Amino acid sequence: MGQVAWKALFLSLFDYKTEKYVIAKNKKVGVLYRVVQLSVLAYLVGWVFVVKKGYQDTDTSLQSSVITKLKGVAFTNTSELGERLWDVADYVIPPQGESVFFVMTNLIVTPNQRQATCPESASIPDALCHRDKDCLEGEAVVAGNGVKTGRCLKDRDSTRGTCEILAWCPVEKRSKPKMNVLATDNESYLKTCRYSAEHPYCPIFVLGNIVRWAGGNFQEMALGGGVIGIQIEWNCDLDKAPSECNPHYSFSRLDNKSAETSISSGYNFRFAKYYRDAEGVDYRTLIKAYGIRFDVMVNGKAGKFNIIPTIINISSGLALMGAGAFFCDLVLLYLIKKSNFYRGKKYEEVKSNSRKSLSSPTPNGNQSPDQLGGL
Repeated sequence: MGQVAWKALFLSLFDYKTEKYVIAKNKKVGVLYRVVQLSVLAYLVGWVFVVKKGYQDTDTSLQSSVITKLKGVAFTNTSELGERLWDVADYVIPPQGESVFFVMTNLIVTPNQRQATCPESASIPDALCHRDKDCLEGEAVVAGNGVKTGRCLKDRDSTRGTCEILAWCPVEKRSKPKMNVLATDNESYLKTCRYSAEHPYCPIFVLGNIVRWAGGNFQEMALGGGVIGIQIEWNCDLDKAPSECNPHYSFSRLDNKSAETSISSGYNFRFAKYYRDAEGVDYRTLIKAYGIRFDVMVNGKAGKFNIIPTIINISSGLALMGAGAFFCDLVLLYLIKKSNFYRGKKYEEVKSNSRKSLSSPTPNGNQSPDQLGGL
Protein backbone atom coordinates (compact mmCIF):
# COMPACT_ATOMS: atom_id res chain seq x y z
CA MET A 1 0.00 0.00 0.00
CA GLY A 2 2.83 2.35 0.84
CA GLN A 3 4.60 1.67 -2.45
CA VAL A 4 1.39 2.46 -4.38
CA ALA A 5 1.04 5.81 -2.56
CA TRP A 6 4.63 6.76 -3.23
CA LYS A 7 4.28 5.73 -6.87
CA ALA A 8 1.15 7.87 -7.24
CA LEU A 9 2.91 10.83 -5.65
CA PHE A 10 5.89 10.40 -7.95
CA LEU A 11 3.71 10.17 -11.04
CA SER A 12 1.74 13.28 -10.00
CA LEU A 13 4.91 15.31 -10.42
CA PHE A 14 4.55 14.83 -14.17
CA ASP A 15 0.91 15.97 -14.30
CA TYR A 16 0.14 19.12 -16.27
CA LYS A 17 -2.54 21.54 -15.09
CA THR A 18 -4.29 23.86 -17.50
CA GLU A 19 -7.01 26.41 -16.89
CA LYS A 20 -10.62 25.57 -17.45
CA TYR A 21 -13.13 28.40 -17.67
CA VAL A 22 -16.50 27.68 -16.09
CA ILE A 23 -19.35 30.18 -16.38
CA ALA A 24 -21.24 29.99 -13.10
CA LYS A 25 -24.83 31.25 -13.34
CA ASN A 26 -24.83 32.45 -9.74
CA LYS A 27 -26.08 36.00 -9.25
CA LYS A 28 -24.67 36.39 -5.74
CA VAL A 29 -21.14 35.50 -6.78
CA GLY A 30 -21.51 37.55 -9.96
CA VAL A 31 -22.58 40.64 -8.01
CA LEU A 32 -19.72 40.08 -5.55
CA TYR A 33 -17.23 39.88 -8.41
CA ARG A 34 -18.46 43.14 -9.96
CA VAL A 35 -18.39 44.88 -6.57
CA VAL A 36 -14.78 43.80 -6.07
CA GLN A 37 -13.88 45.00 -9.57
CA LEU A 38 -15.56 48.37 -9.03
CA SER A 39 -13.84 48.76 -5.65
CA VAL A 40 -10.43 48.09 -7.19
CA LEU A 41 -11.22 50.47 -10.04
CA ALA A 42 -12.36 53.20 -7.62
CA TYR A 43 -9.20 52.72 -5.54
CA LEU A 44 -6.99 52.90 -8.63
CA VAL A 45 -8.63 55.99 -10.11
CA GLY A 46 -9.72 57.85 -6.98
CA TRP A 47 -6.91 57.22 -4.50
CA VAL A 48 -3.87 56.26 -6.58
CA PHE A 49 -4.29 58.70 -9.48
CA VAL A 50 -6.47 61.56 -8.20
CA VAL A 51 -5.44 61.85 -4.52
CA LYS A 52 -1.88 60.49 -4.51
CA LYS A 53 -1.13 61.49 -8.13
CA GLY A 54 0.40 58.12 -8.89
CA TYR A 55 0.97 59.13 -12.51
CA GLN A 56 3.67 61.62 -11.42
CA ASP A 57 7.33 61.22 -10.64
CA THR A 58 7.76 62.93 -7.23
CA ASP A 59 10.89 64.57 -5.88
CA THR A 60 11.06 65.30 -2.12
CA SER A 61 14.71 66.44 -1.98
CA LEU A 62 13.82 70.11 -1.76
CA GLN A 63 16.67 72.61 -1.87
CA SER A 64 15.82 76.07 -0.60
CA SER A 65 17.29 79.30 0.64
CA VAL A 66 15.43 81.55 3.08
CA ILE A 67 16.11 85.28 3.30
CA THR A 68 14.43 87.29 6.06
CA LYS A 69 14.17 91.03 6.53
CA LEU A 70 12.67 92.99 9.42
CA LYS A 71 11.39 96.56 9.49
CA GLY A 72 10.28 98.94 12.22
CA VAL A 73 11.58 100.97 15.17
CA ALA A 74 10.99 100.85 18.94
CA PHE A 75 11.30 103.49 21.70
CA THR A 76 12.43 102.79 25.29
CA ASN A 77 12.95 104.94 28.38
CA THR A 78 15.01 103.17 31.08
CA SER A 79 17.06 104.33 34.05
CA GLU A 80 20.22 102.80 32.59
CA LEU A 81 19.97 104.09 29.02
CA GLY A 82 17.44 106.92 29.26
CA GLU A 83 15.35 107.65 26.20
CA ARG A 84 16.50 105.61 23.24
CA LEU A 85 15.24 104.76 19.79
CA TRP A 86 15.96 101.25 18.51
CA ASP A 87 16.01 100.30 14.84
CA VAL A 88 16.71 97.02 13.04
CA ALA A 89 20.47 97.48 13.44
CA ASP A 90 20.00 97.35 17.24
CA TYR A 91 17.40 94.65 17.89
CA VAL A 92 17.90 92.17 15.01
CA ILE A 93 20.67 89.61 15.60
CA PRO A 94 22.38 88.66 13.31
CA PRO A 95 21.84 91.60 10.96
CA GLN A 96 21.90 89.33 7.89
CA GLY A 97 18.73 87.28 8.28
CA GLU A 98 18.85 83.67 7.11
CA SER A 99 17.10 80.51 8.28
CA VAL A 100 17.44 81.60 11.93
CA PHE A 101 17.10 85.15 13.23
CA PHE A 102 16.58 86.74 16.65
CA VAL A 103 14.47 89.77 17.56
CA MET A 104 15.41 91.42 20.87
CA THR A 105 12.28 92.39 22.79
CA ASN A 106 13.68 93.08 26.28
CA LEU A 107 17.07 93.64 27.91
CA ILE A 108 18.92 94.14 31.19
CA VAL A 109 21.74 96.70 30.92
CA THR A 110 24.75 96.82 33.27
CA PRO A 111 26.72 99.89 32.13
CA ASN A 112 30.34 100.89 32.76
CA GLN A 113 31.66 97.56 33.93
CA ARG A 114 35.40 97.47 34.74
CA GLN A 115 37.71 94.69 35.85
CA ALA A 116 37.97 95.19 39.60
CA THR A 117 36.86 93.70 42.92
CA CYS A 118 33.26 93.92 44.09
CA PRO A 119 30.63 91.87 45.97
CA GLU A 120 29.16 88.92 44.12
CA SER A 121 25.40 88.86 43.56
CA ALA A 122 23.42 87.72 46.62
CA SER A 123 21.21 85.56 44.40
CA ILE A 124 24.06 83.07 43.78
CA PRO A 125 24.15 80.36 46.50
CA ASP A 126 27.88 79.66 46.16
CA ALA A 127 28.69 83.31 46.90
CA LEU A 128 26.93 83.47 50.31
CA CYS A 129 29.25 83.55 53.32
CA HIS A 130 29.46 84.23 57.08
CA ARG A 131 33.23 84.70 57.44
CA ASP A 132 36.31 84.98 55.25
CA LYS A 133 37.02 81.24 55.48
CA ASP A 134 33.86 80.62 53.44
CA CYS A 135 35.44 82.43 50.49
CA LEU A 136 38.45 80.38 49.35
CA GLU A 137 40.85 82.66 47.50
CA GLY A 138 41.27 81.83 43.82
CA GLU A 139 38.16 79.66 43.64
CA ALA A 140 35.68 80.43 40.89
CA VAL A 141 32.12 81.10 41.98
CA VAL A 142 29.83 78.33 40.73
CA ALA A 143 27.35 79.84 38.25
CA GLY A 144 28.78 83.24 39.22
CA ASN A 145 30.60 86.13 37.63
CA GLY A 146 34.21 85.89 38.84
CA VAL A 147 36.89 84.48 41.16
CA LYS A 148 36.82 84.76 44.97
CA THR A 149 39.42 86.99 46.64
CA GLY A 150 39.16 85.46 50.13
CA ARG A 151 37.07 88.20 51.73
CA CYS A 152 33.47 88.03 52.95
CA LEU A 153 31.68 91.37 52.57
CA LYS A 154 28.73 92.10 54.88
CA ASP A 155 26.42 94.97 55.57
CA ARG A 156 26.71 96.56 59.00
CA ASP A 157 23.66 94.93 60.56
CA SER A 158 23.82 91.63 58.68
CA THR A 159 25.29 88.32 59.82
CA ARG A 160 25.50 86.95 56.30
CA GLY A 161 27.21 88.49 53.31
CA THR A 162 28.62 87.65 49.88
CA CYS A 163 32.13 86.84 48.77
CA GLU A 164 34.23 89.52 47.16
CA ILE A 165 35.23 88.58 43.62
CA LEU A 166 37.55 89.72 40.89
CA ALA A 167 35.29 90.29 37.92
CA TRP A 168 33.71 92.83 35.65
CA CYS A 169 32.18 95.17 38.23
CA PRO A 170 29.49 95.98 39.06
CA VAL A 171 28.04 92.50 38.43
CA GLU A 172 24.91 91.99 36.43
CA LYS A 173 21.61 92.43 38.21
CA ARG A 174 19.67 89.19 38.63
CA SER A 175 16.22 90.76 38.78
CA LYS A 176 13.56 89.94 36.25
CA PRO A 177 13.24 92.44 33.41
CA LYS A 178 10.44 94.99 33.70
CA MET A 179 8.02 95.94 30.98
CA ASN A 180 7.40 99.57 30.17
CA VAL A 181 5.23 99.02 27.08
CA LEU A 182 1.48 99.16 27.44
CA ALA A 183 -0.56 96.41 25.80
CA THR A 184 -2.19 97.64 22.64
CA ASP A 185 -4.06 96.21 19.70
CA ASN A 186 -3.29 99.16 17.45
CA GLU A 187 -1.64 97.90 14.28
CA SER A 188 -2.39 100.90 12.09
CA TYR A 189 1.30 101.50 11.46
CA LEU A 190 1.38 98.52 9.10
CA LYS A 191 0.89 99.92 5.62
CA THR A 192 1.46 96.77 3.59
CA CYS A 193 -0.28 93.43 3.30
CA ARG A 194 -0.15 91.02 6.19
CA TYR A 195 -0.26 87.26 6.21
CA SER A 196 -3.73 86.02 7.23
CA ALA A 197 -6.45 83.60 6.20
CA GLU A 198 -7.60 86.16 3.61
CA HIS A 199 -4.04 86.66 2.32
CA PRO A 200 -2.35 83.24 2.75
CA TYR A 201 0.42 84.02 0.28
CA CYS A 202 1.50 87.40 1.62
CA PRO A 203 5.11 87.03 2.94
CA ILE A 204 4.82 89.91 5.43
CA PHE A 205 4.11 88.89 9.02
CA VAL A 206 3.32 90.72 12.24
CA LEU A 207 5.36 89.36 15.15
CA GLY A 208 2.37 89.42 17.50
CA ASN A 209 0.32 87.34 15.07
CA ILE A 210 3.09 84.78 14.65
CA VAL A 211 3.32 84.35 18.43
CA ARG A 212 -0.47 84.02 18.71
CA TRP A 213 -0.65 81.44 15.91
CA ALA A 214 2.08 79.48 17.72
CA GLY A 215 -0.07 79.36 20.86
CA GLY A 216 1.82 81.97 22.89
CA ASN A 217 1.24 85.40 24.39
CA PHE A 218 3.32 88.17 22.88
CA GLN A 219 3.59 90.26 26.06
CA GLU A 220 4.79 87.29 28.10
CA MET A 221 7.21 86.09 25.43
CA ALA A 222 8.57 89.59 24.92
CA LEU A 223 9.58 89.67 28.59
CA GLY A 224 11.20 86.24 28.92
CA GLY A 225 11.97 85.37 25.32
CA GLY A 226 11.13 82.22 23.42
CA VAL A 227 11.72 80.15 20.28
CA ILE A 228 9.18 79.84 17.47
CA GLY A 229 9.37 77.54 14.47
CA ILE A 230 8.06 78.73 11.11
CA GLN A 231 7.29 75.79 8.84
CA ILE A 232 7.07 76.52 5.11
CA GLU A 233 5.50 73.67 3.15
CA TRP A 234 5.71 73.49 -0.64
CA ASN A 235 3.47 70.97 -2.44
CA CYS A 236 3.74 71.70 -6.14
CA ASP A 237 2.11 70.05 -9.14
CA LEU A 238 4.49 70.85 -12.01
CA ASP A 239 1.86 69.79 -14.56
CA LYS A 240 0.00 73.00 -13.69
CA ALA A 241 0.97 76.65 -14.14
CA PRO A 242 3.85 77.97 -11.96
CA SER A 243 1.44 80.42 -10.31
CA GLU A 244 -0.34 77.42 -8.75
CA CYS A 245 2.78 76.53 -6.73
CA ASN A 246 2.41 78.47 -3.46
CA PRO A 247 3.78 77.96 0.07
CA HIS A 248 1.74 77.02 3.12
CA TYR A 249 2.83 78.35 6.52
CA SER A 250 2.46 76.85 9.99
CA PHE A 251 3.79 78.06 13.35
CA SER A 252 4.74 76.28 16.57
CA ARG A 253 6.51 77.18 19.81
CA LEU A 254 9.73 75.18 20.30
CA ASP A 255 10.91 76.25 23.76
CA ASN A 256 9.48 75.19 27.13
CA LYS A 257 6.87 77.86 27.82
CA SER A 258 6.19 76.74 31.40
CA ALA A 259 8.44 78.72 33.71
CA GLU A 260 7.35 76.68 36.74
CA THR A 261 8.55 73.35 35.31
CA SER A 262 11.64 74.59 33.48
CA ILE A 263 15.01 75.61 34.90
CA SER A 264 15.51 78.18 32.16
CA SER A 265 12.42 79.04 30.19
CA GLY A 266 12.30 81.48 27.31
CA TYR A 267 15.37 82.57 25.36
CA ASN A 268 18.16 85.01 26.21
CA PHE A 269 21.87 85.59 25.81
CA ARG A 270 24.51 88.18 26.77
CA PHE A 271 26.78 90.38 24.75
CA ALA A 272 29.01 93.32 25.65
CA LYS A 273 30.20 96.55 24.09
CA TYR A 274 33.79 97.42 25.01
CA TYR A 275 35.34 100.87 25.45
CA ARG A 276 38.64 102.36 26.63
CA ASP A 277 38.91 105.59 28.60
CA ALA A 278 41.55 108.30 28.36
CA GLU A 279 43.76 106.52 30.88
CA GLY A 280 43.81 103.32 28.82
CA VAL A 281 41.50 101.35 31.13
CA ASP A 282 39.02 99.05 29.44
CA TYR A 283 35.40 99.05 30.45
CA ARG A 284 32.25 97.69 28.93
CA THR A 285 28.46 97.76 28.92
CA LEU A 286 26.98 94.29 29.48
CA ILE A 287 23.61 93.61 27.90
CA LYS A 288 21.44 90.59 28.64
CA ALA A 289 19.10 90.38 25.68
CA TYR A 290 15.68 88.74 25.85
CA GLY A 291 13.85 88.12 22.63
CA ILE A 292 12.21 85.74 20.20
CA ARG A 293 14.26 83.43 18.05
CA PHE A 294 12.64 82.30 14.81
CA ASP A 295 13.70 79.04 13.17
CA VAL A 296 12.58 78.88 9.54
CA MET A 297 12.20 75.30 8.28
CA VAL A 298 11.36 74.48 4.66
CA ASN A 299 10.23 71.17 3.19
CA GLY A 300 7.96 69.99 0.44
CA LYS A 301 7.69 67.94 -2.72
CA ALA A 302 7.08 68.42 -6.43
CA GLY A 303 5.54 66.02 -8.92
CA LYS A 304 5.42 65.83 -12.73
CA PHE A 305 3.84 63.30 -15.11
CA ASN A 306 6.00 60.29 -15.90
CA ILE A 307 5.00 57.23 -17.91
CA ILE A 308 6.94 54.77 -15.70
CA PRO A 309 5.00 55.23 -12.42
CA THR A 310 1.80 55.38 -14.48
CA ILE A 311 2.44 51.94 -15.99
CA ILE A 312 3.49 50.52 -12.61
CA ASN A 313 0.30 51.67 -10.89
CA ILE A 314 -1.94 50.46 -13.73
CA SER A 315 -0.24 47.06 -13.59
CA SER A 316 -0.78 46.93 -9.84
CA GLY A 317 -4.48 47.68 -10.36
CA LEU A 318 -4.82 44.87 -12.92
CA ALA A 319 -3.12 42.51 -10.48
CA LEU A 320 -5.69 43.48 -7.86
CA MET A 321 -8.41 42.63 -10.39
CA GLY A 322 -6.98 39.10 -10.52
CA ALA A 323 -7.05 38.95 -6.74
CA GLY A 324 -10.77 39.74 -6.93
CA ALA A 325 -11.32 36.73 -9.19
CA PHE A 326 -9.33 34.56 -6.75
CA PHE A 327 -11.52 35.73 -3.87
CA CYS A 328 -14.72 34.96 -5.76
CA ASP A 329 -13.36 31.48 -6.60
CA LEU A 330 -12.92 30.83 -2.89
CA VAL A 331 -16.51 31.84 -2.23
CA LEU A 332 -17.84 29.78 -5.14
CA LEU A 333 -15.86 26.61 -4.41
CA TYR A 334 -15.81 26.52 -0.61
CA LEU A 335 -18.35 28.85 1.04
CA ILE A 336 -21.71 28.44 -0.70
CA LYS A 337 -24.08 25.45 -0.41
CA LYS A 338 -23.43 24.05 -3.91
CA SER A 339 -19.66 24.33 -3.59
CA ASN A 340 -19.15 20.60 -4.28
CA PHE A 341 -21.08 20.88 -7.54
CA TYR A 342 -19.06 23.87 -8.75
CA ARG A 343 -15.81 22.30 -7.59
CA GLY A 344 -16.60 19.22 -9.65
CA LYS A 345 -17.23 21.34 -12.72
CA LYS A 346 -14.06 23.36 -12.31
CA TYR A 347 -11.59 20.59 -11.55
CA GLU A 348 -11.67 17.60 -13.93
CA GLU A 349 -9.13 14.80 -14.14
CA VAL A 350 -8.30 13.50 -17.61
CA LYS A 351 -6.31 10.27 -18.19
CA SER A 352 -4.78 9.14 -21.50
CA ASN A 353 -5.51 5.39 -21.20
CA SER A 354 -7.68 5.09 -24.31
CA ARG A 355 -7.39 5.95 -28.00
CA LYS A 356 -11.03 6.79 -28.71
CA SER A 357 -11.74 9.61 -31.12
CA LEU A 358 -12.88 13.04 -30.01
CA SER A 359 -14.38 13.98 -33.34
CA SER A 360 -18.05 13.71 -32.34
CA PRO A 361 -19.07 16.01 -29.44
CA THR A 362 -22.10 15.46 -27.25
CA PRO A 363 -25.34 17.33 -27.97
CA ASN A 364 -24.50 20.13 -25.56
CA GLY A 365 -21.19 20.82 -27.28
CA ASN A 366 -18.95 19.19 -24.68
CA GLN A 367 -16.94 15.99 -24.95
CA SER A 368 -18.40 12.88 -23.36
CA PRO A 369 -16.53 11.14 -20.54
CA ASP A 370 -15.70 8.24 -22.88
CA GLN A 371 -14.27 10.64 -25.44
CA LEU A 372 -12.26 12.48 -22.79
CA GLY A 373 -10.80 9.18 -21.70
CA GLY A 374 -9.15 8.93 -25.08
CA LEU A 375 -6.83 11.81 -24.17
